[in-house]
Amino acid sequence: MKTFQKDIIIIGGGLAGLIAGHQLAKNGREVLLIEKKKYPFHRVCGEYISNEVREFLSREGLYPKDFIPSEISRFQLSAVNGKLAEIPLDLGGFGISRYILDDFLYKKAKDSGVEFILQKQAEDVNFKEKYQHFEMTLSDGSQLTSNFVLGAFGKRSKIDKSLDRQFITTRSPYIGVKYHILTDFDPEAVALHNFEGGYCGVNKIEEEKYNLCYLGSKDQLKEYGNIPDMEEAVLFQNPHLKSLFRNSDFIFEKPEVINEVNFSPKKPLENHILMLGDAAGLITPLCGNGMAIAIHTGKLAAEAILQNKERNAIELQYAGLWNHHFRRRLWIGRKVQWLFGSRKVSEFAVGLIKNSGFLAKEIIKRTHGEVF
Repeated sequence: MKTFQKDIIIIGGGLAGLIAGHQLAKNGREVLLIEKKKYPFHRVCGEYISNEVREFLSREGLYPKDFIPSEISRFQLSAVNGKLAEIPLDLGGFGISRYILDDFLYKKAKDSGVEFILQKQAEDVNFKEKYQHFEMTLSDGSQLTSNFVLGAFGKRSKIDKSLDRQFITTRSPYIGVKYHILTDFDPEAVALHNFEGGYCGVNKIEEEKYNLCYLGSKDQLKEYGNIPDMEEAVLFQNPHLKSLFRNSDFIFEKPEVINEVNFSPKKPLENHILMLGDAAGLITPLCGNGMAIAIHTGKLAAEAILQNKERNAIELQYAGLWNHHFRRRLWIGRKVQWLFGSRKVSEFAVGLIKNSGFLAKEIIKRTHGEVF
């Protein structure tokens, strides 16, 4: 089997990988991106992006303005019993589907010079100290070598297993489920509706569509046997969710579903691979910061490679900036997650917003980044 040599290989074509690839290729670097699916496709995702990234995307010609993303300026939170609180989002954000956004960025990355291998998966990757390069095997048996590898493969991957990353041995109690719907809902709000065992986000995306995405319990799914029965028995206990499900037109024939959604801490650097986006850590879905973090990590990884020649300097810069920008955000997100997913604590969280707006704003501020 012939071995192909590349300068930089990116594993995963989500937001982090596409941003990193675009930034590297536009600055003259040879980039190969491997994505196991074919664009466009749906991903289980909240599809709300904090405005911390908008200036960067606009500056680089990567803001999808022609698709008219929704403008989000308010956050709503409901308890399991339906009690509702609302607070302004000082920074705000926008809503757009991953189906549209990823395909848009894919075309931008291709135009900048990124080479793509689609519908194939990286099976394993190893750094060879003797040669100071990576060796990689794809699902079709192809062999690749590269000087640098960026891991942008999302929440869980075969590469995580091959690297024996610590979190991969921990089973997660969560599943993620996503729909696109047509409904009557505040177009300028992102809502987080609690139910026993999880929480559901709702916000407008492009056109007149809304994204409805929830984090639920795999034990509840096992108990009720299927997703519709689980939704009716569990999610419908929240009257806002019951109304949304009963009074909306569902666009998908069936929902997008993922298993093993894990919020355990991860490292931004593993065996000399720069980890981007969810591969470096998944933030709890408070207000949809995962997409913003992914975009920012892609930018930081590209800059580390472009601004340094030596591997050690690249790794030190990226890991240092990742820790500076994201470690505390992810830690706070994990700590605040206890406010969601059960009757009593969700009522407490709603009361917190109603009675202590300052504290609620501080939590939102500390789980969001600054404009870059």
